[in-house]
Amino acid sequence: MDPSAILKTAGLSAPEPVPLSGGDVSRVYRAGPFVVKTHEDPPPGLFWAEAEGLKALAEAAVRVPRVHWVGEGGIVLEYLPPGPDDWKGLARMLARLHRTRGTRYGGPRPGYLGTFPLPAGEGEDWSRFFTEKRLLPLIQATWTQLGTLGPELESLLPRLRLPTEGPTLIHGDLWSGNVHMSEAGPALLDPSVWVGERGVDLAMMRLFGGFPELFWQEYGALYPVPPEVRDALPCYQLYYLLVHVLFFGSGYLGSVRRALAACS
Repeated sequence: MDPSAILKTAGLSAPEPVPLSGGDVSRVYRAGPFVVKTHEDPPPGLFWAEAEGLKALAEAAVRVPRVHWVGEGGIVLEYLPPGPDDWKGLARMLARLHRTRGTRYGGPRPGYLGTFPLPAGEGEDWSRFFTEKRLLPLIQATWTQLGTLGPELESLLPRLRLPTEGPTLIHGDLWSGNVHMSEAGPALLDPSVWVGERGVDLAMMRLFGGFPELFWQEYGALYPVPPEVRDALPCYQLYYLLVHVLFFGSGYLGSVRRALAACS
């Protein structure tokens, strides 16, 4: 959907939208005080899920852009002017987020990782939830691309035993590109929010780098990461690597193999 048409539908007056960098999933534009995100063929509820995730993070005292309008064809967000790096502030915000507590893993409504649909459903057994509702759907979706890795991953699922600290709200796609240092302080963008274990966020943060040692020192001081959680990070990284195989191809199979070896 055209970004100008979205702004008109939303009843918002703004300058002509100009493309912004980034946006692996959606096309992103700035229009004065607004950011408009669109997609050529969005799956049902994609932008509604983003809006709900931003709302949940805001309610957990995480800085996110305000949602001005959302529909099936796109979403209009507040533009957050850039500001100085504040890695300690980000560490404080994430440690606070990861200390929130729920009662069950998952969520009552389906969500998305990129455009990959995450099934709705909740559970109390973390290992079972993560294998059945997160890893298994991605293994099935990438089966023809995985080759011999498919049966190896499938055999891992029934014996996977993951550590638990307690259900917590997670961003769900927390690489450095989804962190924005704004004038008001660190903010999170493009969430894939659900209730999981904080290790899922930590795994993505470690997978592609971008978070300096200053961040990790501050986060570790505020919310130390036990050895068993650190050891489980490759298992959680399989989740993200499989979606990269799905969207970007076989170049990620080597990383899947290494994560699988570390997780087994």
